[in-house]
Amino acid sequence: MENRILQPGRNCWQLADSGRAAFLVDGEAYFSAFAAAAERARHSVLVLGWDIDSRIRLRRSGGQGELPDRLGEFLNAIVSRRRGLHIHVLDWDFLLFYAFEREPLPLVQLGWRTHRRLHFHLDDRHPVGASHHQKIVVIDDAVAFVGGLDLSQMRWDTPAHAANEPQRCDNGVLYPPFHDVQVMVDGEAAACLGQLARQRWQRATGKTLQPPPAGNDPWPPQIVPELRQVQVAIARTDPAYNGHPEVREVEWLYLDAIAAARISIYLENQFFTSGVVAAALAERLLEEEGPEILLVLPRECSGWWEESTMGALRARLLRQLVEADRFGHLRVCYPHNQELVGKSINVHSKVMVVDDRLVRVGSANLSNRSMGLDTECDLAVEADRGEVRQAIVGFRHRLLAEHLGTEPAQVAEAVAAHGSLLAAVEALAGGERSLHPLDGREESWLEQIVPEGGLIDPERPMSLEQFVDEVIARDPERMIGKRVNRRWLLLAGILLVALGLAFAWKWTPLGEWVDLAALRAWGVQVQHSPWALLWVMAAFIVGGMVIFPVTLLILATALVFPPIPGFVLGLSGCLASAAVMYGLGRQLGHQTLRRFAGPRLNRLSKQLGRRGLVAVTVIRFLPVAPYSVVNMMAGASHIRFRDFLGGTLLGMGPGVIAINLFEYSLLQAIRQPQGENFAILALVVLGVLLLTWWLRRWLASKQGSEPAAGDQ
Repeated sequence: MENRILQPGRNCWQLADSGRAAFLVDGEAYFSAFAAAAERARHSVLVLGWDIDSRIRLRRSGGQGELPDRLGEFLNAIVSRRRGLHIHVLDWDFLLFYAFEREPLPLVQLGWRTHRRLHFHLDDRHPVGASHHQKIVVIDDAVAFVGGLDLSQMRWDTPAHAANEPQRCDNGVLYPPFHDVQVMVDGEAAACLGQLARQRWQRATGKTLQPPPAGNDPWPPQIVPELRQVQVAIARTDPAYNGHPEVREVEWLYLDAIAAARISIYLENQFFTSGVVAAALAERLLEEEGPEILLVLPRECSGWWEESTMGALRARLLRQLVEADRFGHLRVCYPHNQELVGKSINVHSKVMVVDDRLVRVGSANLSNRSMGLDTECDLAVEADRGEVRQAIVGFRHRLLAEHLGTEPAQVAEAVAAHGSLLAAVEALAGGERSLHPLDGREESWLEQIVPEGGLIDPERPMSLEQFVDEVIARDPERMIGKRVNRRWLLLAGILLVALGLAFAWKWTPLGEWVDLAALRAWGVQVQHSPWALLWVMAAFIVGGMVIFPVTLLILATALVFPPIPGFVLGLSGCLASAAVMYGLGRQLGHQTLRRFAGPRLNRLSKQLGRRGLVAVTVIRFLPVAPYSVVNMMAGASHIRFRDFLGGTLLGMGPGVIAINLFEYSLLQAIRQPQGENFAILALVVLGVLLLTWWLRRWLASKQGSEPAAGDQ
C-alpha cells in the first residue's frame, strides 16, 4: 500500500470519522442544503465566515418552505420557534476597503434586531493585515459544511452558469456566474469542526461555548452522500498571534499531495500566487514521468484592484510553470461560456484532486496569505478502498463536465479512451461551454510595476519594522525607480479613464445624466466663494477620517475646477487631511504601534525620523497602504511635522499637477480637436515627466547619502 499522504500533526490537525459526506457544487446546492439542515437544528448552529450578509436569499429555484427566505429572517425564525436553540455567527471584522461590498451595519441586522439567542460578533482577533477566512457551519455537532462559499451576496448560482439567470441577483444587483464548492460531513468530523468553531468564538469574544448534547441527526434526507464511512482530515492555517503558535497544515498538505501525485493533479482555485506551491508544481513538471497538472482558474481576478495586484503575481508564477513544462504535462484553463458577452465565470472554488487517491475542498486559496496569514480550513479524504477511489474520480469528472458542458460519463469515457486527463479535456473542449487556455507566457505591463508578493500577498504576519524595511530601507534607488514608473503608469490609466469619460459625455447617454457644464458652473461659483478653500479642505478631511481614496477626491476637484485652482485646492486638501490624520496618529498611534512593534518602537521611530523627508516622499509613491493609514503611522513615529508636510508636498505634488492638467488638456482636445490643443497636451505630459524625473534623481541621491540603518 502507498504511504499515506494525510499525517496528523504535520499536514492536518486530526483525522475524524464521517459516516456520510457529500460534495455541494455551486451556491444553489449549498444554500438549500444549509437551510434544510438548519431547520432540523435542536441545540446549536455555529456559523464562521469571511463575509455574512443577512439579506441573501437561501432558496431561489422553488421549494421554499414555511420559513422566511432571507438569511437574517430565516435564522431569527428558527431560533424563535425552537426553545433551547442557540445560533452563534462569527463574521470577520473587515477592513474599510471592503465597506462598499458588504452589508451596512451587520451588527444591527444580525445582532440588535434579532432574537436574544442569536449571537453575532465581528472577529478582530487576528494579526495586522490578516483576515478570518474560514467558511464553516456546524449544526448540533452532527453535520458540518466547509468550503469556499460564504453565506453572502453574489455567491448563489447553478451549475448551468447561464448568461441570463434571473435568480442570480442580490440586493437588486445582477452579477456574473459564480462557481464554488462546499463539502458536507457528519459524525466525529462534524464534532471536531464544532470544537474548532468554538475555539475561534472563544478567541474572538473571550466567552466559552459548551458542546451541544448528542442525539440529533440534522442531515437532510434529500442530500445523497457520495462518500460513506471515511476518515476526514481537517487542515488549518492559523497565524501566530497573541500567544497562539503558527499552524501551516494547509501549506504542508498542498506540498505533500503534490509530491505524492503519480498520474494527475487537478486544481481549481480563485488565486494562484503562492510561490511555495508554484515551486512544488514546477519541480514535478521537470520530471519526464511526472504527473499531468490541470489548473482551472478564473480568466481574470475580481475587480480592478485584484487584477492589478494578484493578477500580476499570478501571471509571473504561471510563466514559471510554462517554462518548467518540458514534457507537455501542464494545462492552465478558465471556464468559458459563449453566451457570456464581456463577462466570465468567476471561479471561486478551492479544490484539489490527486490521482484517484486524494480529494480536498476548503477555504484556502493558492496564495501566500492562505498558507500563513489568514485563518483557513480545508477538509480532505484519502482513499482506502475502491468505492472511495470511484467517488473521488467521479467528483473530478463532475466538475470537468460542468466546465465542458457535457456529462460526467462522457468525461470518464474520454479519460479512459485517451489514457490522459489533459488529452480528454482537449478532446471535449470547443463547445459552447468549454475550458479555454489561460496564456501566461507574455509579460504584461502590470507585472513590470507590481512589487513582489511580500507586500501584496504576505505569507506571514508583518511587523511595522518589517513593513518599513520592505518599503523604504531595501535597495532604495531601485525601489524609487520602480515606483516612479508605477506612478506614471497609474497616470496613464487616469488619462485613459478621463479620455473615456470625455468621449462618453460627448457621444453617449451619460451626457444626459451628468451635465458637465452645470457641474463646472457650480465649481466656478464655489471657486469665487470666500469659503471655497474651507469647503474643499473639509471634504478631504472627512474623506481621510473614513479612509476614502484620496485619488478620487483629487479627481473630483480637478473635474469641477480649472487647472490652477484645482491644483491649489486639491493639494491643500491633501495637506489638510494629512495633517489631521498625522495629529491623530501623534495622539493615539504610540499605543497602537506598541501592540505589534513592542520594544522596537523607539528604534524604528528614530530610523523613520532620521529619514523623515525622504521617507515620506518615497512612501507617497508606494500604494501599499491607504493614504490615511500612512499619515497616522507617520504621526505615531518620530518624523517631524515639517518633514512630513514637505514629503507629502513633494510626493503628492506631481500627481495632483498631472491629474489637473491631464483633465483640462484632454477636455480641450476633445471639445476642439485641433493640432495646437493636442500639442499642449503633449507638452503637459513632457513637463510633468521631466519634473518627476528630476524628483526621482533627487530622491535617489538623498537616499544614497543617508547612513545605513545599522550605522548609529
